[in-house]
Amino acid sequence: MFHKWLLLYAHKIREKRFSSTYYQLRRNQWRPLSELENEQEKNLQNMVNFVYHNVPYYHKLFNKIRITPHEIKKIEDLEKLPILTKDIVKQNIEDFKPTNFEKIKYSEKSTGGSTGVPFRYRVSNYDRFFGWAILYRGWEYGGYNLGDKMVFLAGSSLNVGVEPKLVKLMHEIVRNVKKLSSFDMGDSELTGYVDVINSFKPKFLRGYASSIYFFSNWIEKNHVKIKHSPLAVFTTSDRLYPQMRERIESVFNCDVFDAYSLNDGGVSAFECPEKKGFHIDTERSILEVVNENCEQLDNGEGRILATSLHNYSMPFIRYETGDVGTASEDVCDCGRGYKLLKEVLGRSVDVFITPEGKNVHGWFFLYIFWKYCTGIKEYQVVQKTLNKIVIKIVPEDGFDEEQLKKIRETIRSKSENWDVDINFVDKIERTDSGKFKFIIREYEG
Repeated sequence: MFHKWLLLYAHKIREKRFSSTYYQLRRNQWRPLSELENEQEKNLQNMVNFVYHNVPYYHKLFNKIRITPHEIKKIEDLEKLPILTKDIVKQNIEDFKPTNFEKIKYSEKSTGGSTGVPFRYRVSNYDRFFGWAILYRGWEYGGYNLGDKMVFLAGSSLNVGVEPKLVKLMHEIVRNVKKLSSFDMGDSELTGYVDVINSFKPKFLRGYASSIYFFSNWIEKNHVKIKHSPLAVFTTSDRLYPQMRERIESVFNCDVFDAYSLNDGGVSAFECPEKKGFHIDTERSILEVVNENCEQLDNGEGRILATSLHNYSMPFIRYETGDVGTASEDVCDCGRGYKLLKEVLGRSVDVFITPEGKNVHGWFFLYIFWKYCTGIKEYQVVQKTLNKIVIKIVPEDGFDEEQLKKIRETIRSKSENWDVDINFVDKIERTDSGKFKFIIREYEG
């Protein structure tokens, strides 16, 4: 109980509406979908009205296509608007700054996205804490209560392995968690991770699906004993395949609950015990699955678009997430009102091996390009052999030798013996579907 109130108090210091928002979200999950969508559409109308009058990009866009804010009242009305891509945002970055920008409290974030395109964006403070409240509710589907012990095995996108030590310690105390880095997964580190789990005795383990799967394989291969089984494992960020779920559940002797989320778009969806798909949250954003004609699908596979409903510092409407998902008309037996996202395709990331035999999650490289993304349009990192890393970069104005030096130095921090070959190219080849893997391990040793 102490950790629950400590967590709530810490969040309320930064956002006074946090507790009321969190408890309302808990009630929402059992409400009818019609009520949830009515509130979602009211938030959409507020956002559309705001962007038309306050965000230059949208004011120009609406006038250009001859649409008024009053014509966007329902979720289906979004089909009247074009898709927003990262390139459009980057090319019009100043026009995405609201006229009342100086009055909005926000944080700057960056992402490598699911296509390897570095991208910076803003998240308003209220929207950021709204996201935390939704995350806690999503964990509750798997049995979590505020303040329960949890171990994280992840990287920079979950703020693991890149924070100052004091900040990390404070986060661990307030949230009652231990943070383990997937950027360092050699035998000695993984042995230490097992010791943390056995001594800390967390109720839950959370992290990248590929990291926890790799950890599970290492535990089984080395006949390491997990003396403490968590109540559940929460996976996120990259795709959880059936064989991965099976191995993780076997090793940790508990259920796995997968999730889909995208902070720049504000979308999120979580599995419940029925495991029929991901329950799509309605409160923070609108998630659309659309076909090749950008028409909304109630059932079937398509591209995932996101419309933020509370991020007034940098609103995105019909934002191209780069992900592909399958919408479902099924109704879950758990009683929650939300629609289901049957599955999310792609988002798979490889684990690299250093010449010293250590394992480094591919998102370590993603972190590098998040941090040094100025002047980089696209990139691709390939481990050709045990010793050889090849990086392709499509540069833009602003990329310089100093950033190149930082990239090399950061990679060398993981292995002095990696030979890093950086090539500047005009473009990176796509597959027939128009996407490409940006973190690839070709070495099979």
